[in-house]
Amino acid sequence: MPDITIAPATADRSDDAEHALTGGGDGASCRCQWWTITNAEFQAASVDDKAEMLRSEMRADPPPGLIAYVDGEAAGWIRVGPRDAQRRIARTREFADATQPWDDPSIWAVSCFVVRKEYRGIGLNARLLAAAVDFARAHGAATVEGYPIDTSVGKKSPNNLFRGVLSVFADAGFREVARPKPDRAIVALQL
Repeated sequence: MPDITIAPATADRSDDAEHALTGGGDGASCRCQWWTITNAEFQAASVDDKAEMLRSEMRADPPPGLIAYVDGEAAGWIRVGPRDAQRRIARTREFADATQPWDDPSIWAVSCFVVRKEYRGIGLNARLLAAAVDFARAHGAATVEGYPIDTSVGKKSPNNLFRGVLSVFADAGFREVARPKPDRAIVALQL
C-alpha cells in the first residue's frame, strides 16, 4: 500500500506542482490557469507565462490548490479556492444557472484535477477531493462546488476529466444541483 500525503501548493512546493501537472493530460500546457483567466488571456499566454501565474498564486494565502504525494513523489494536483477568484467559471455559459451569487467569497470551487499517468487507479482523485473539502472548510468556505463529468454518459478521454468525475463527488457527499449538459453536472456540498 503506497504512502499518500496531501499538502497545500505553497511557493516552496512549486517544483512539486510542476511535476504533478506535467505527468499526463493538459496540465503541462495549462498550468491550471484555464479557470483563472479569460479565454483571450489564456490564448495569448505562453506556457512560461502560465507557469509564472501559478507560481504567483502559490505565493498567496491561501494557495490555489493541493498536491498529492505518493511515497514522497508529487503525483497529483487539485485546484480549490474561492469561486470568484476563478473568473472563467462565471463566464462559462453552461454554469449560468448557478444557485448562488457569483461574487460570494464563501462559495469555493474545485475545478481541476491532474493525476500523473503512473499513479492513476489508486484513488488519488477521491483523496484529493476529501482534502480539498477540508482545506476549504478550514479557510471559511460555506459551500464547495464542482463541475464534474458524468462518465456514464459516453466515452471520455482522460484529458477531458480534468474537472473531476461525478461519481467521485457523489461518493464524497456532494449533491447535484444542475445538469447543464447530459454529461456535465454542477454539484455542491454545504459545509
